[in-house]
Amino acid sequence: MSDKLLHLVRHGEVHNPDRVLYGRLPGYRLSELGHRMAEAAALEIAGSDRVVAKLVASPLQRTQESARPVAAALGLEIVTDERIIEPTNRFEGLPNTGPEAAFKQARNWPKLWNPLRPSWGEPYRQIAGRVREAMDEHWDSVRDGDIVMVSHQAPIWIAHLDIAGRSLAHNPAKRRCALSSITTFERRGERWFEVDYREPAADLVEDSVDVGAV
Repeated sequence: MSDKLLHLVRHGEVHNPDRVLYGRLPGYRLSELGHRMAEAAALEIAGSDRVVAKLVASPLQRTQESARPVAAALGLEIVTDERIIEPTNRFEGLPNTGPEAAFKQARNWPKLWNPLRPSWGEPYRQIAGRVREAMDEHWDSVRDGDIVMVSHQAPIWIAHLDIAGRSLAHNPAKRRCALSSITTFERRGERWFEVDYREPAADLVEDSVDVGAV
């Protein structure tokens, strides 16, 4: 592997007893299990033989909380970057499971007319653009050592698809981006390549609830 890598880390489980689509809504913190997941990711990163030079996180509470164990383990400050935030969606605050789920309500179907964009929220191409811009900027800002960026499922998966040259349109239920997972990239010249994917909290995920975003 390269002397420098960039790791996109997803946050841990969120306290979401009503199982709503929380999106960018404030106040959605990590659950007790989510804190354990974040610790697992931090231990995975700190336990490697790699030097981490920079730690970046989305401004939302769950990503900031997920970044703190990494910051504590490595003695790093958290740099907040809006460009790796959760995408917007028109169903924030609505149920995401059961018979009352937003996607099952006929009144909401007009918002689902174009899943390729998607019509219910921020365009996939826009997400890819802002995340790739953040990746490039933070990569260029560090001469030696890895970069850790704590983000959300959709931005990480969209970056994965974009870097792989695949269509950005996809089924959100089939993303390979588990809670507290680590997706690793390196840049060679001007091109990005995905080089690894790990799930350090895999033993905790089966007991988790993961229904908060699209």
